Amino acid sequence: MTVSSSRATAFSRRTAFKAGVAGLGAAVMTGSPSGSPVLAQSATPTLSVTDRVTQAVDTLDGLITSMMASSGIPGLAVAVVHDDEVLLTAGYGVTSTETNASVDADTMFQLASLSKPIASTVIASIVGDGLVDWDKRLVEHLPDFMLNDGWVTNEVTIRDMLTHRSGLPEHAGDVLEDMGYDREEVLHRLRYQPLTSSFRSLHAYTNFGFTAGAIAASNADGGAWEDVSRARLYDPAGMTRTSSRFADFADDANHAFGHVLENGSWIPKYVRQPDAQSPAGGVSSSARDMAQWLRLQLGNGTLEGVEVAAAEALAETHRPQSFSRPAADPSVDQPGMYGLGWNVHYTAQSGVQLGHSGAFAIGAGTAVYMLPAMNLGIVVLTNATPVGIAESVALSFLDIVNFGEVQADYLPILASVMAESLAPTYGQDIDVDNPPPDPAPSLDVAAYEGLYLNDYYGEVRVVAQADGLTLSQGPNPDVYPLTHWERDTFIYLPTGENANIWSAVTFTIDPGGTVSRVTIENLDILGLGTFIRGTNAD
Repeated sequence: MTVSSSRATAFSRRTAFKAGVAGLGAAVMTGSPSGSPVLAQSATPTLSVTDRVTQAVDTLDGLITSMMASSGIPGLAVAVVHDDEVLLTAGYGVTSTETNASVDADTMFQLASLSKPIASTVIASIVGDGLVDWDKRLVEHLPDFMLNDGWVTNEVTIRDMLTHRSGLPEHAGDVLEDMGYDREEVLHRLRYQPLTSSFRSLHAYTNFGFTAGAIAASNADGGAWEDVSRARLYDPAGMTRTSSRFADFADDANHAFGHVLENGSWIPKYVRQPDAQSPAGGVSSSARDMAQWLRLQLGNGTLEGVEVAAAEALAETHRPQSFSRPAADPSVDQPGMYGLGWNVHYTAQSGVQLGHSGAFAIGAGTAVYMLPAMNLGIVVLTNATPVGIAESVALSFLDIVNFGEVQADYLPILASVMAESLAPTYGQDIDVDNPPPDPAPSLDVAAYEGLYLNDYYGEVRVVAQADGLTLSQGPNPDVYPLTHWERDTFIYLPTGENANIWSAVTFTIDPGGTVSRVTIENLDILGLGTFIRGTNAD
């Protein structure tokens, strides 16, 4: 473990879905998988809040060491803030299993969706200066933006986008990013995605809806999102190792590589470039910088006597705006609630609890929790496919503060939920180890060759090669070999954050015997994966 000097100073005074997976910890935060409140009775701590926090900090090393050993994840960083003091910044493990460089308090981690409450802090600064309002209509500062419904396009606001209630389906646009489209193109193509709920009637977690709201706010401020974030938050808060640009993360010598588990070993196999959704998932930061941000949040927008965001504008981000999860049993269960980039929960022990998780399936798991009434916050960053470590460490820490002891074995609960949340929603009928025993033959491969068009995804091209068919897709086309499966169905192995298992590619033959269209299963999750045949390939 590498511990910064801030720990020694603070300790001497002695006086933490598909995913992303936002708010996952809130469902079990009280030690009950159902999320129902657990009341402290004989276990009610008699120590002061300061002593209870100190006791909880003292347990963190053992908690982290144990959980890392059981999961094998390569690296982790943690920060704890209480009463405007940084009690702990620490690093564990390695930035890469290939280099074995140590994680420390200044190691930069990709935050994934933990970027959202950071983004809402930036926007709160803009709102506080009167340059924009949470209820400003998006088209006033993002005039080219369109949704599939003209009335909604004209009425949707920054608040609607940041609370995921525009009517877009969950994760709309994410696969476009996987295919290589940039932010401008993804936002443009959202107009072809039918809305799946009535405007403001349902919470549906959407990275690119959130991104659209943030970009409208930065446009009102007159700058690019990445520059506005630095000028309004990172620089004034002294967050020198925080950026909204992937290049700054990738070029830094002390950054944590994302890892995935293969054959029992954690390996740094993939690189996640999230600039397209920077406000929603593209921030990178260190434990030390995140401690500064926690101080700012708990300090009502002021840090070291400097107002970074107006208190009332920042407070609005903490207020519930939509129901993210209905109560299973409204007579005893609490619903999940979402603010502006924050999950909001209420407990019998510590009042309001704010939190957010971040998850990249190809190598990042992060979590933040705050108890404003206690002036307490914890952030945990990891560089591995999410297995619940970040949330489990933080929730165990908060249990010790609230109850004097950990109330549940969170890790197996959250590991199961994480695995379910991150599992692809396609490909369940394809077992490459057990192909059809006697598959019907396909047409001659030349019959499938051609250009296939789709408003939302653009075009894909199928080409007949000497050894079979290939499929190319995206603005900078990736080429994938197609393997015959059954009759007019082939399979391929897509890549990206939202694609890591085999997908079907099924051609439709019209009554005249000509191939007229193709449906690509992993692109059809939202019902838009059918491409109409255009001109033949050369």
